[in-house]
Amino acid sequence: MMIHSLALPPSDAEVDAWLAVLTAAAAADLPQLPPPSRVEVAGRLCVTPARGRPVLWAAGEGAGVAALLLFTEEGNTHTAFLDVLTVRPEERRRGVGTALWERVREELLAQGRTSVAAMVDLGGPGQAFAEAMGFENVLPMAWYAQEIPAAGPVRVPETPGYELLTWHGLVPDAWAPAAAAAHAAMEDAPTGDMDERIQTWTAQRLHTLQQLILDRGGDLSTVAAVTPDGEVAAYTKIVLPDPAGTSAVQYDTVVVPGHRGHGLGRAVKRHMVAQAAARHPRLRRIATTVADENGPMRAVNEALGYRRERGLGIFQIKL
Repeated sequence: MMIHSLALPPSDAEVDAWLAVLTAAAAADLPQLPPPSRVEVAGRLCVTPARGRPVLWAAGEGAGVAALLLFTEEGNTHTAFLDVLTVRPEERRRGVGTALWERVREELLAQGRTSVAAMVDLGGPGQAFAEAMGFENVLPMAWYAQEIPAAGPVRVPETPGYELLTWHGLVPDAWAPAAAAAHAAMEDAPTGDMDERIQTWTAQRLHTLQQLILDRGGDLSTVAAVTPDGEVAAYTKIVLPDPAGTSAVQYDTVVVPGHRGHGLGRAVKRHMVAQAAARHPRLRRIATTVADENGPMRAVNEALGYRRERGLGIFQIKL
């Protein structure tokens, strides 16, 4: 099987071929979900990630694709993330996936990486392939989703002593340091046995990662509960990878330890839904991931109407 590397950024024709592989695989493996968007796929392929150096491969004439992110940030140059390894359904069981993995593995070893992780749906061909290659599930998770009603208000709980603010795009400069400080509360979120190390959050890093979402063509909003003295006590983020689409992903939800127990997690997420529904009338679905061992956040999501959609895991292999 001929495996060839793609130049960065790939051409429009290469983006279209990549999208065709992902679309065919999604139709077979996850037919209940919206198909991949070209805006999102092109953004991820053509805009350089903030955290590392990407390497892209394609197999044969559109048989499969793979994307590897080699972390360049301090503390993570020993590991990497396999963002994509997808084979067309009709090309499976012909050695395409194995050939792609061998190229990925060669690159990892050449770059001195001692491990690599990937996000894998449970119960499908991805899990079977990952386990056959020697990957192990080091962080069991699940996708949760809620449907957005076509009409009708979303009730937001009262938050005495806190003000709810919404920021579209980058968090304002005046609030960025406080938002970065709040993000440090994510350090107590479950990470399983992942080799990837948590990075220190600064206002600059916050803005860099948010700008990447915008540069890739996405739409980003942050809802924060703030105190009168300027502290960000809680926040959540919502991203539409394709602003013209009907689906969004809710990113991090954080409640700073000293402010837990006041219902702020539910409040910011409710406010997020209300704001997103008003800003994006075509939006019908919001999805998010939660680690199985994160009981408090799973309880919050259940109370807000999220339903468990499918199992997921961070799979990792030591090289």
